[in-house]
Amino acid sequence: MDLSKISNIKNLDSNNFFLLAGPCAIESEKMAMQIAEKCVEITNKLQIPYIFKGSFKKANRSRIDSFTGIGDKKALEILQKVSKEFHIPTVTDIHTENDAVKAAEYVDVLQIPAFLVRQTDLIVTAAKTGKVVNLKKGQFMSPEAMRHAIKKIHDSGNQLAMITDRGTMFGYQDMVVDFRGIPIMQQYAPTILDITHSLQQPNQASGVTGGKPELIETIAKAGIAVGVDGIFLETHFDPSIAKSDGANMLKLDYLEDLLTKLVAIRKTVNQF
Repeated sequence: MDLSKISNIKNLDSNNFFLLAGPCAIESEKMAMQIAEKCVEITNKLQIPYIFKGSFKKANRSRIDSFTGIGDKKALEILQKVSKEFHIPTVTDIHTENDAVKAAEYVDVLQIPAFLVRQTDLIVTAAKTGKVVNLKKGQFMSPEAMRHAIKKIHDSGNQLAMITDRGTMFGYQDMVVDFRGIPIMQQYAPTILDITHSLQQPNQASGVTGGKPELIETIAKAGIAVGVDGIFLETHFDPSIAKSDGANMLKLDYLEDLLTKLVAIRKTVNQF
């Protein structure tokens, strides 16, 4: 995909991977702006095309008392402000056809969650907005099956589609990344590796998803080595107080070091 087709994208180095990063959920304007500012500073320095990520609401929750958001309109307006302030595109999750239409007024990329990637009406509605559509591979799906989800977007008159691998279920409470799937899915669309969600440990008895953030660097390095087009990760100043997915998020202080290593690996890979 030509990233220049995404509104506001800074295609700083076409030979580099691109990055989707930000908090799991928009918790406040101050938090979103601070994280975006730091990510922009780092990605500009390292010449990484960057898209700010933040969910305007969280619909897939284990418990009814889990954080779901600060209000749809308020969160979407914050995403729009981030885009205008830093001149960067933004991406957010959608869960219904109404979400697709509503979010398209504020963001550049609509993301279909993994559990919803077989929902035809949702995908078609997102595609018809004309926005870039990022499809999360279902934890229950093979890489080959993603061709059909991509075809739904193309058949709806939209060629701007991406795939994000976020791991595959391994038993009841663990995820694994099958790196063989990356080149398969790249035949259908640019393919991104979701580092942090691939390290989730879902379905915990407590109703709060666990994770293995100590393996973020390992999974990220492997993804770059096999040639992913982009990296997706969630980051926060203090994951321990994040209102969603804190157990597998990257502390923002560690982002520059990680990305510096990944850029070095990509440069080496590009030599072959």
